[in-house]
Amino acid sequence: MLQLSGNRFPGPDFPDGAFPQPPLRAGHLRVTYDPRPTAVREARVAVRRHLEEWGLAEQDAPEGLVDTAELLVSEVTTNALLHSAGRFTLTLSAAHGVLRCEVGDIGPRAPRVVEAGGAENGRGMFLVAALARRWGCRQEGSGKTVWFELGTCACDGCGRRQP
Repeated sequence: MLQLSGNRFPGPDFPDGAFPQPPLRAGHLRVTYDPRPTAVREARVAVRRHLEEWGLAEQDAPEGLVDTAELLVSEVTTNALLHSAGRFTLTLSAAHGVLRCEVGDIGPRAPRVVEAGGAENGRGMFLVAALARRWGCRQEGSGKTVWFELGTCACDGCGRRQP
């Protein structure tokens, strides 16, 4: 782990704008990792710890939210580690019923969804597409950021996939 920045709540430089008052169950985290074998495990641990601190592991949160976030972060960070061969940055933000996870790396190739079959690998983005509310990839200079969103409240439709 190289650097840890951010507080429990997004600041004024947060890309989606500042909040006049932090919403309930809000949080923001940004961590940059070196490309080493332990980085994916460290990212999973950070996700679980922060979601628990933000109150997203409590009974009124969607069942399996923390486990699903941890799994999908593991898949996306593994892709960053394997395909970019450089540092990657994990950004988590929770606000207004949405958990957004972003992983930025220096690799130029956008991920693609491969049907789950008998292959040894290549199912990571299939899992992201199947379990996330929404996901995408944006090119940034010579690199990219892969992101996904999960619903954080147990209300009807909050955690479901959106077209």
